[in-house]
Amino acid sequence: MLVNLTKKPRWLLAASGALLLIVALCALQSGAMAIDVSNLLAHQLRGVTLDETEINVLLHVRLPRVLFAVAMGGALAISGATMQALFRNPLAEPSLIGVSAGAVLGVMVALLCGLTGLIWMGMTGFAGALIATTIAYLLGRRYRGVGGLLLAGIAINAFAMSLVSLATSFTSDSQFRSFAFWTLGSLSRVNWSIAQFLLPWTLMWSFALCLQARVLNALLLGEREAHHLGYDLHRVRRQIVVAMAMLVGPLVAFAGSIGFIGLVIPHLIRIWLGPDHRLLLPMSWLGGALALLLADWLARVAILPAELPVGVITSLIGGPFFLWLLTRKPNT
Repeated sequence: MLVNLTKKPRWLLAASGALLLIVALCALQSGAMAIDVSNLLAHQLRGVTLDETEINVLLHVRLPRVLFAVAMGGALAISGATMQALFRNPLAEPSLIGVSAGAVLGVMVALLCGLTGLIWMGMTGFAGALIATTIAYLLGRRYRGVGGLLLAGIAINAFAMSLVSLATSFTSDSQFRSFAFWTLGSLSRVNWSIAQFLLPWTLMWSFALCLQARVLNALLLGEREAHHLGYDLHRVRRQIVVAMAMLVGPLVAFAGSIGFIGLVIPHLIRIWLGPDHRLLLPMSWLGGALALLLADWLARVAILPAELPVGVITSLIGGPFFLWLLTRKPNT
């Protein structure tokens, strides 16, 4: 169980949550159709007449998308923070163990089989992520520490992406366009049928990672020291890898690859608040949720009435920002 946080971190979490709520309300109102959320509240409380189109856009298009952006951003960031602690490397992220590459290969298989629906692509992408992560874990556990898992993940990433490159030679123009659009990362196809399943799923596995805060703090001292403190590191690695695959796999399968959230946000939070994972993990979740929500908001309003892929926004902002982080002095 997690040790109770002091009053200051609790207020910090509360303030971050309040900021996330404010940004979410602003994102709900912005887009090709400007909608005043206060009118909806007046409609519910005082019976004020509200255009039915605005209600449908707000409740059935934007709301599930905003909630999904919050959940996915938080999941990517908390997964990145966990991976960085597990590998004791600030450059680690969820894709390192083959989750993303497996999902990409699964989606390509679905397209080659003519299964172009979002549900089919999501299911096959999730299956690919689970298979790739399982293989990486089974190969990596034969070696001491996390070195074997790292090498297995690198090999699986390279092999899966080579299969994807080979498969693109056999796709039709329409299949290739669908795959290219998916790889850019987009939340435009999110609806309630997806959100109502993935939102509680994501929160459940995010909480499972938060429960690993104490052992991740112990790993900061080194694997030998963590073992002497009584932690079964083989079991811990297995639990973290399973939680990572179950958390990130379906999100990437449905929304595509969205980079830098899982890499930059935990790194930035660690610089700001320090390495204590009791605070780092929940703050990374809130920071990732806020970052992806802002990126998706910008993607929707940047070139109205069209929109940009959110993965392009996160890369355009995250890449230079991470380069700036690398230029900082190592002791800052």
